[in-house]
Amino acid sequence: MPIPEFIVELRRHVGHAPLWLTGVTSVVLRGEGDEQQVLLVRRADTDEWSPVTGIVEPGQEVHESAVREVMEEASVVAEVERLVWVSTTEPVRHANGDEAQYVDHTFRLRWVSGEPAVGDDENLEARWWPVRGVREGVPSMRAHFGDRVRVALDDPREVLLGPA
Repeated sequence: MPIPEFIVELRRHVGHAPLWLTGVTSVVLRGEGDEQQVLLVRRADTDEWSPVTGIVEPGQEVHESAVREVMEEASVVAEVERLVWVSTTEPVRHANGDEAQYVDHTFRLRWVSGEPAVGDDENLEARWWPVRGVREGVPSMRAHFGDRVRVALDDPREVLLGPA
């Protein structure tokens, strides 16, 4: 998986030591009612399904990062509807030994155009899934990703802070 250049530079100084990073999760929806679909990607690092996720680049607005990641990873144009959840992940040890923890900003986005296609080497597949199936656990995904999708589908009027 490509590591953003600013993180590569930080790692030159701190090695594998824990980094506190700003992350985004983009839950992209299209359609209405029983026809509503959610965009998911099958990750190259774990071979598991998830919403599009990424790291905020220095100087970039968090919501702009959510839109950028969807285009880069799934070749879909989307617009942010709203921020639905801010949470902190558990500490993560990546396959290369790097340690990090993320302040995740989960956004609900609306599809504008484009059909899902893998846009980089972070994912193996990108596609629409029926919301009904995703609510029933198809495809299966890690609990924290499922929670982020659920919160975006529930579309709370206030942003959730902390654990769901």
